[in-house]
Amino acid sequence: MITASEIQSVKQRFGIIGNSPLLNHAIQVAMQASPTEMTVLITGESGSGKESFSKIIHSLSVRKHGKFIAINCGAIPEGTIDSELFGHEKGSFTGAHEARKGYFEVTDGGSIFLDEIGEMPLGTQARLLRVLENGEFIKVGSSKVQKTNVRVIAATNVNLIKAVEKGKFREDLYYRLNTVPIFVPPLRERGEDIVLLFRKFTTDFSEKYKVKPVSLDEDAKTLLMKFPFPGNIRQLKNLAEQISLLEQEREIDANTLGRYLPTGQTRLPAAYTGGGSGKDSSTDFSERDILYKVLFDMKKDMHELKKLVLESYQSGGLNSSIINKHQNLFEDLDSPVSFEETNSNVPSVNMPLVIDSQKNENNMDDYEDESIEDIIHEEDDNSLSLERKEKEMIIRALKKHNNKRKYAASDLGISERTLYRKIKQYDIE
Repeated sequence: MITASEIQSVKQRFGIIGNSPLLNHAIQVAMQASPTEMTVLITGESGSGKESFSKIIHSLSVRKHGKFIAINCGAIPEGTIDSELFGHEKGSFTGAHEARKGYFEVTDGGSIFLDEIGEMPLGTQARLLRVLENGEFIKVGSSKVQKTNVRVIAATNVNLIKAVEKGKFREDLYYRLNTVPIFVPPLRERGEDIVLLFRKFTTDFSEKYKVKPVSLDEDAKTLLMKFPFPGNIRQLKNLAEQISLLEQEREIDANTLGRYLPTGQTRLPAAYTGGGSGKDSSTDFSERDILYKVLFDMKKDMHELKKLVLESYQSGGLNSSIINKHQNLFEDLDSPVSFEETNSNVPSVNMPLVIDSQKNENNMDDYEDESIEDIIHEEDDNSLSLERKEKEMIIRALKKHNNKRKYAASDLGISERTLYRKIKQYDIE
């Protein structure tokens, strides 16, 4: 069992700042996977710090004395990536003036980190699958099979399941890579870690350039934690360095900080209940969830009010026992409500709500059974309206951003993982 002190030790060793439960869980999984030879797939948004987890896994493994190479698959042209990874023979293509070793040959006995694995061409994916399955590869322009003993750690900021469905990523390779999944949370889901990281970046700047570090007042800290940071840690670091360089006053208030934040991207504080599964769960909240809670509370009060009216109708009058049963509906009135018990079992003239029981008795036939049933079952008719609105909002956001889910999720104020789950839930094409 990995203890909290061991996790803290790893943070200090690799310069990881923060105490978010999601972050701690990701570090714990990395530590558990390190002593094994299992392939690891790290998922998370761009700039969330996925490469740090690959270093943790390599440094705590039995391969720690072997070589470690980090490769960005999206930065290598499709025509040369096979040569970069697996090497080539002399004369195998134009410009191949001599034989070259690839990364899988160079890192034999070590670890290789394949960042942005979702950008890897399909042909290269087939070659990679052979390495993972059999430890074999063939250089470009060669027919000789070579062996290598390399541990692969992959990372991506795209949904590989969707890429598999679209035919852009091999399904067999996905399941081979995803032996141990690690989710690195985006910065906006890490709560007060944002303030800790800002302080770290401003302190680093002050030490480097011999200036007094800037600090944030309480309002500025609140504003900083409301910002969604689509660029994650990279964006926060740039912000901290800009403010440290340009501001003369070293005490930063909310107005000053607001000038450096892009407009239209602040968000409501996200509710958080703890946990650390790294999965879509009760920890995945947004301002829309808060709005929904308010709406559901309103619907609950309305339902109680309907029950009060219905019970009053059925009893022939709004007597005090019914009112006392639903006293919670009147708690927020400006003046206190008092009800007098009468022999006729109807409210007195001082009551704020009056129903003429005599009129009720004379006109009972004017009410139809359907209207009462409508009152009782109207809640069922409205229960799906929020889901329909949510679906409409998602479709509009996707159309607005040409089906680019990353930007649609940012516009909606939710994480990409939540958007993917909602798209699947509502069967949105």
